[in-house]
Amino acid sequence: MLLNLARWLDAQAWSIGLHESYYMYAWVETTHVLTLMVFLGMLFVIDLRMLGVAFQNVPASTVADRLDKPMMIGFAVMVITGLVLYYAIPVRTTQSIWFRIKVVLLICAGINALLFRNRMKAADGSWDKDVKPPRRMRIGAALSLTFWAGVVVTGRAIAYDWYDCNKDMSVFMYWAAGCVDELAALD
Repeated sequence: MLLNLARWLDAQAWSIGLHESYYMYAWVETTHVLTLMVFLGMLFVIDLRMLGVAFQNVPASTVADRLDKPMMIGFAVMVITGLVLYYAIPVRTTQSIWFRIKVVLLICAGINALLFRNRMKAADGSWDKDVKPPRRMRIGAALSLTFWAGVVVTGRAIAYDWYDCNKDMSVFMYWAAGCVDELAALD
């Protein structure tokens, strides 16, 4: 079903034009990377504070409050440009094993962020000035760093064609990458 959507998007004039554009695709990709850096820069500072590694003399809520707005702006622009990048090359992206792993990591990072925010708000400043936050907060921060590092690595790997469907691969890799046509040809 997702591949059918990707094929439909791929046939759209705007998708073709964006992908074949000399400058626009590069501008969108550059904006995506720059806002990724803004978002992750802010997030990493918050996570490092929650791990008790950096800014130990600053209350955790102060760090989180001051960085939250620019972090969320960076996140919003990053998501929009990410969707535009997907729109530009939907079939190849959908059939990328790295894209599939990235989506799973994004979902895990989102769930972790939701739980993390809820725990922070529920704390009511009880540990706000502690040099070392509670164990659950440190675990959430470590998971956040791990998930987002995985998102960056897999996102970067999407650009390479190691497991593209037009290559000779094992049946498992055709399946994992979502190479529907190639799997059908093997039967």
